Amino acid sequence: MGRDLYEHHKAAHAVFELAQSQMDRSITELCFETDTDTLRLTENAQPCLLTVGYAGWKALMAEVPDFQPDYFAGHSMGEYTALAAAGVWTFEEAFYWIVQRADAMSDVAYKLPGTMVALIGINAPEADLACQKAQDEGAGIVIPANYNCPGQVVISGAPEAVERAVEYAKELGAKRAIPLAVAGAFHSPIMATAAELIRQAYENANFRQVPAPVVSNVTARPVTNPEEWREVMSIQIASPVRWQESVEWMASQGVDTFIEVGVGDVLSGLIKRCVPGVHCYHVVDMKTLQETVEQLRNRDTAGGF
Repeated sequence: MGRDLYEHHKAAHAVFELAQSQMDRSITELCFETDTDTLRLTENAQPCLLTVGYAGWKALMAEVPDFQPDYFAGHSMGEYTALAAAGVWTFEEAFYWIVQRADAMSDVAYKLPGTMVALIGINAPEADLACQKAQDEGAGIVIPANYNCPGQVVISGAPEAVERAVEYAKELGAKRAIPLAVAGAFHSPIMATAAELIRQAYENANFRQVPAPVVSNVTARPVTNPEEWREVMSIQIASPVRWQESVEWMASQGVDTFIEVGVGDVLSGLIKRCVPGVHCYHVVDMKTLQETVEQLRNRDTAGGF
């Protein structure tokens, strides 16, 4: 992932070089040559995703330097990319903290096994009810972890509790239940120990106030105050990702165009389901970069930003 931009765009290449200076392993080997199972490991996936996402952002800004988004947002660990792009952190700071996050999450996941399942064809109230029924029966911790879009909610928790919640969700109308390839019960109370480690670490983090706010996963609203960022990012990994609410709120403020940078276009699909009719573009390689740049330049000519 990210290879095309790395090989053909100077700004993206520079991001990979910067990431490499922060690691004792080869970031390009991880991103370009590692097998899928190894790349999916939390301690590998998160720094790689941050690097690829930020490389896409820097490539875009190199091509359209006057472009300034009204808001930034990221899904789960993508929020670290958003914080770096907005300037709340430097890339080096974001990289340092994503490594701390990944290590803390991986450690807890090893000690407290958990899983995550995407429920398709069900909305938030039914997913909430399914999880509550499983917990009330004593099956263990299970909660909605990602409110992604209408008809898609990811649940997270102890394996038996998740299995029980899936049964109830199907009774309540879920069409499919798709296990996710993750190492633990992320964005659930099972990650409380990791969240506490991050909270302590963030006492030394340098959050900056920036002109264009980042919409928080935790609050589904913009955060601008550095001390508020210190709080919400401390609890982020043990709290649900309120992505649908975040997208709907941005749309309510007049946002009609979203640009996804990083790997694939999954978020673009979720966004279109949250607010049909908006424009979505993405930057994953040189082709999509050029297409997105063309769209932005056309809007600029028409007075769009």
